[in-house]
Amino acid sequence: MTRIFLALCILAGSVQGFQSSVFRPNYALARKSCALVAPSTALTEGSRRRHAALPRSLPRIFSAASPVVEGGASPEKKASMWQRFKAQMPTKVERKKILPLTLMFFCMLFNYTILRDTKDVLVVTAPQSGAEVIPFLKTYVNLPAALMITIVYSKLCNVLPMSKVFYTLITPFLAFFASFAFLIYPNRNFLHPNAAADYLQTVLPSSFGALISIFRNWTYALFYTMAELWGSVVVSLLFWGFANEVTTVPEAKKYYPLFGLGANVALIFSGQYVRFVSSIRKQLPDGVDKWGVSLKLLMGAVVSLGAVMVGAYTHMQRNVLTDPECYSAEKQKKSSKKSATSMSLKESAQYLFNSKYIRDLATLVIAYGMSINIVEVTWKGKLKEAFPDPNAYSAFMGNFSTATGCVTLIMMLLGRGIFQKYGWGVAALITPIMLLSTGVAFFSLIIFNGFFSPVTAALGMTPLMLAVIIGAAQNVLSKSSKYSLFDPCKEMAYIPLDAEQKTKGKAAIDVIGNPLGKSGGSFIQQILILILGSLSASTPYLAGIIFLIVGAWIKAAASLSKQFKEKMAQNPDAAEF
Repeated sequence: MTRIFLALCILAGSVQGFQSSVFRPNYALARKSCALVAPSTALTEGSRRRHAALPRSLPRIFSAASPVVEGGASPEKKASMWQRFKAQMPTKVERKKILPLTLMFFCMLFNYTILRDTKDVLVVTAPQSGAEVIPFLKTYVNLPAALMITIVYSKLCNVLPMSKVFYTLITPFLAFFASFAFLIYPNRNFLHPNAAADYLQTVLPSSFGALISIFRNWTYALFYTMAELWGSVVVSLLFWGFANEVTTVPEAKKYYPLFGLGANVALIFSGQYVRFVSSIRKQLPDGVDKWGVSLKLLMGAVVSLGAVMVGAYTHMQRNVLTDPECYSAEKQKKSSKKSATSMSLKESAQYLFNSKYIRDLATLVIAYGMSINIVEVTWKGKLKEAFPDPNAYSAFMGNFSTATGCVTLIMMLLGRGIFQKYGWGVAALITPIMLLSTGVAFFSLIIFNGFFSPVTAALGMTPLMLAVIIGAAQNVLSKSSKYSLFDPCKEMAYIPLDAEQKTKGKAAIDVIGNPLGKSGGSFIQQILILILGSLSASTPYLAGIIFLIVGAWIKAAASLSKQFKEKMAQNPDAAEF
């Protein structure tokens, strides 16, 4: 594992090293050329002028006491190259901290990918259901659940240490996913109120179809909600909150992008695992509940990787946080000490949102949620038209996750150089610009499909399949830029904050802000559908709304960049820890 991590560090540092080696003048070679002409005392006047024209700030390797070796590099030059190479490598103390964090993030993202793909298959391909139920789920199910778990988290933080909060929240998730595969889904016909749903369809208007579908398949809706909360609670809140607590700002700039390297290797493997499970379904004999077998395999992997994640967290609590070289004893004492002031959730919200810094940070999260929701729902509707069979749908989503992981790995390699060369502000602006540009391409294909008919004919595919492919590319690029740049930027922004803003601010922004963004996008779609009659008729208006949302996102990112620099200058302790 250590060797793999060192290899990833070498890859991540190669981009910056390549740039510096290409654009650095080779003074050694120039000096050697002059030396080969004749001894310095025998130089011609022109040679002396050329010799004098060499930069005065040449390294000591060009002195008479430092001979030039074959190939144009002196021993001191080679030593400096080795020092730069060693500077890219994590120290022993850093490895002790970073490796378990990377393993935790790997497990969380592996599970997140499986849960994301599975929840879409369950909901979209459920009886008398479709992609149109997603906006209603996000608004009327996910958002209340997020609010509820935020209240629970806030209360737990006031009465329990953070280590016990982690175990208290992670256990119900793993227990539910195991129960769903082995208990709930096999008894779905008994649990689902199909007769009552059929009756409601006869007495209610057709516009209630999505809500009736949620009622009919309520266990699927519950699974969808728990899978959504896994990303908000386990990944965003528990992991990043823990990582921010034990990581310094210099370490964050250096290694947060590397967390994503390990995480997106998980995306690749989990995507192929989903595809592998889909291939097993094809080989099962008739009469076997094929999707039930798949769920057991998928949820078994989720529970197993969850256990590994908990083990890595326990290891850090026992062996890393107790090591003063890895974790400041003074900071450990402060973090374990309870705040003297216990604030209610309402008081916390008022305190946090009176801060421009927190408002701008919340704007970033909400804007991303709204933007990706608007383009994603339309794409999933097209995806169901192209792949109505759950097996084919699941296999496509597995390939989609693998592609996302591969592209994100490339973005991760570039991300570290972007952070180090251009800083937080530029890195924070790349994701909204990427989402805007790819969103324009996708919506243009949907709105002006007649204009692109010659293109689809020349490519030998239907307009529907081209829309699915363009939408998949849009989602891959948007998500890869989010994982490689947006998420590290967001988490780094918490580090210079005080304990109150870190703990309760992160809960409010990550657990409420992200679902609020998705629910806001869903609510906009619902209003437009009610007014215009269909999602397709609403598409031109949704495209215009995305322009407005991303504009607010870019403005907030620019403002937050200035405030982040000011807070880092005012709080030098944050730069150390």
